[in-house]
Amino acid sequence: MHPGSRFLMRTRFAIILIATFACTPWATAQKHCEKPVYLTFDTGHMAVAPLIAEVLQRQGVKVTFFAANEKTQAGDGSLGTYWASWWQARAAEGHAFASHTLDHVYWRSDVPAEPVSFRVRPSAGALQGQNLKLSASQYCEQIKLAADRLESLTGQKTLPLFRAPGGKTSPRLLQAARNCGYLHVGWSAAGFLGDELPSEQFSNKLLLARALRDIRAGDILLAHLGIWSRRDAWAPAVLEPLITGLKARGFCFETLREHPDYRAWVSKAAK
Repeated sequence: MHPGSRFLMRTRFAIILIATFACTPWATAQKHCEKPVYLTFDTGHMAVAPLIAEVLQRQGVKVTFFAANEKTQAGDGSLGTYWASWWQARAAEGHAFASHTLDHVYWRSDVPAEPVSFRVRPSAGALQGQNLKLSASQYCEQIKLAADRLESLTGQKTLPLFRAPGGKTSPRLLQAARNCGYLHVGWSAAGFLGDELPSEQFSNKLLLARALRDIRAGDILLAHLGIWSRRDAWAPAVLEPLITGLKARGFCFETLREHPDYRAWVSKAAK
């Protein structure tokens, strides 16, 4: 055999061997990031939502969205028909979705009696700003209504998770939600990215530096799709340098489907 033919055959064999190895489960497992973080967004006024989506797509980052039907700068609801195509596009990109209660219902206190009920105040919807009492089943309905709306918009099953507005909960509320199939997701101390804070005291530069300094592997990060009260918008100004900065430190981004505290619950609900 001509020496050139032997070299060609050996080269082809090496290429086949490398390609086969790359497709093995072991090789795939080696690609798993050792330092995951879980970026999450709650709904807001939505004006920056298209810009946030551009950053996530450009950076190849998947996140988890917690959605309520909040009033937007356009005067519609964040889960209304105007935003349907935006949510559908995020689903096509592989993001995850969960409930933030339909009317962005803030828990205020438990009612100290049986049956279980809660004093709440919604910040959206027909009863916005009113002090209400909801039974456990009524609170669960608020969680489910947002989840159902998300499913109708995205065509994708929502995660069996929710985030209470403001992160305000009680043990009784958490148990009530668990009884109807939902686990609560808060955020890590370093994962509070500060987009709700006044920009006069907490500049974007300060918030970025603090996040890059303090975030650790496993942290759940919290930001919003627009904050009414902040003068200098956090997103997208901080979002992209935060992502690139964390990547440079060896972090990767996963959705809450993969979070060790929730993946078994998510998997069980999917069966």
